[in-house]
Amino acid sequence: MYPIIFCSVVALAIFLERLWFLRRKNIIPEDFVQKVEGLVRKGKIGDATFLCQSDASSIAKIFLAGLKNTRKGLWLVKEAIEERGSREATILEKNVGLLATLANLAPLLGLLGTVSGMIKTFNAISVQGIGNPAPLAGGIAEALLTTAAGLCVAIPTLVCHRYLRDRAGKLIFEMEENSIKLIQIMEEQNQELTLS
Repeated sequence: MYPIIFCSVVALAIFLERLWFLRRKNIIPEDFVQKVEGLVRKGKIGDATFLCQSDASSIAKIFLAGLKNTRKGLWLVKEAIEERGSREATILEKNVGLLATLANLAPLLGLLGTVSGMIKTFNAISVQGIGNPAPLAGGIAEALLTTAAGLCVAIPTLVCHRYLRDRAGKLIFEMEENSIKLIQIMEEQNQELTLS
């Protein structure tokens, strides 16, 4: 039971930490994205870069990687954004996979408890015979209790894993969309400069 309880505490801690971390305002603050896009549209790359440096959100780090390379060409801007984007995606998905491991581990620990309880039951039978059911009840109770505990930990942990994975996936998709939009704005600015 102790390893199952430990799994439940770790799973709860991971879920709450990721739930707190994956808040939209920490990853993609809307007003920030609009400000950066507005500055880039006006050609104020220096101001946009400064704004990104003063923000700690994931999208700010991605935008900053691209904006730092504006003078080196759009190809390098795209590459820098992709590279930083993949790093930020890894940060968003941090420890979410561990929840899946815990969800798989908890029922196995419950099964181990079941086997242990059944071993105790058969030992009691071999020592005292079948006549007295009291010693058998302890082993059977242990077997059922650990199985139930393992499942009670695994099911919510699996649901939490799925929820966090989907949430991180949506945020990553939105960051990609915002990055593509920023690159398009920069391309438009480059075309206007070339024409004029």
